[in-house]
Amino acid sequence: MTTPNTPAPKIKLAILIDDEKIDQMIYRRVMERSGVVQKTLAFTHAEEALEFLKRKDRPDVDVIFLDINMPRMNGFEFLEAATEEFGEDFAKLVIVMLTTSINPADHARATSYSAVRKFIYKPLTTDHLFEVIECISEDDGNI
Repeated sequence: MTTPNTPAPKIKLAILIDDEKIDQMIYRRVMERSGVVQKTLAFTHAEEALEFLKRKDRPDVDVIFLDINMPRMNGFEFLEAATEEFGEDFAKLVIVMLTTSINPADHARATSYSAVRKFIYKPLTTDHLFEVIECISEDDGNI
């Protein structure tokens, strides 16, 4: 719910994929308090998020916040699997890589995917959310 001082939600549905429960809790709170994210779905495992995205009845997703370093399926493996599964449709989603990695190779690899629009060093902040909204607006003009 927004107040007169809070902007209307610009991101209707955000998916957060991060294996760290504390990070999820913090980022969900940042999104909720920002007033620009209407709903957030969080997944601790990338495979679960991929299965959700495969559902025919799923709602439209505006942005995916994706951690790089996760067990079982890391962020890059998720990107590869999603690109293989969805092809060009996947590139229409806005992916934001979240990481603590300072390895320049991770940044270069992330930005080699057309769906990755931002690379953010943790922690996620409200300012980052406004940058993401700008990316979404530039990409499809529907927000």
